[in-house]
Amino acid sequence: NIAEWDKNPEAGTKRIAETFRKAADIADDHGERLAAEGEICWAGMHSWKDMVNLLEAVDRPATLGFQADLAHTYLYLMGYNSEKNALLKPGYTDGEFWTAYETMTDALRPWTIDFHVAQNDGEVHGTGSHDKTGKHCPADDPNGKLDIVKCSGYWLKGAADREIEHICWDGCMFPNEMLEQASTWNTILGTMIKVRDAHGWN
Repeated sequence: NIAEWDKNPEAGTKRIAETFRKAADIADDHGERLAAEGEICWAGMHSWKDMVNLLEAVDRPATLGFQADLAHTYLYLMGYNSEKNALLKPGYTDGEFWTAYETMTDALRPWTIDFHVAQNDGEVHGTGSHDKTGKHCPADDPNGKLDIVKCSGYWLKGAADREIEHICWDGCMFPNEMLEQASTWNTILGTMIKVRDAHGWN
């Protein structure tokens, strides 16, 4: 709960970091790496700045990294649950967007070991007890806020140095009816191929 975390951010981040370090110990024992997903609904991971602070507090870059999702990190820019860390305001210009995007990705890219290609229309979504988070929408959604291929390049710069082996599409909020349409998957695969061709990744 972000409201509870906000009452004592330092203590909250310290507790999460301690937990992540224990998880990293287990991962090390099995030759694995862990990726913490950045979402605006996770307290202590709900803004780009708080996510960086947490990763630095854990301080296990060889074992614990960041999972960057284009849909979720767009809401980082807007400061949806952390206005003080917003890099953009509604009505931003194209130039302002790319300046803000570079600031965010420069801070989080060195930690990024897992990358999800996605689209976001600027809205949030939550089902049941799940807090609202960045809404995924189709790659060709006319209301999509992201140039998917260009944005992907900011995260995939130097990907081989961080041993990123694969990328994937994240459309976890699509209704079943949409997932059952071949055209949905053709559009997704077409977008992924464009990302691969532009940035040389699988």
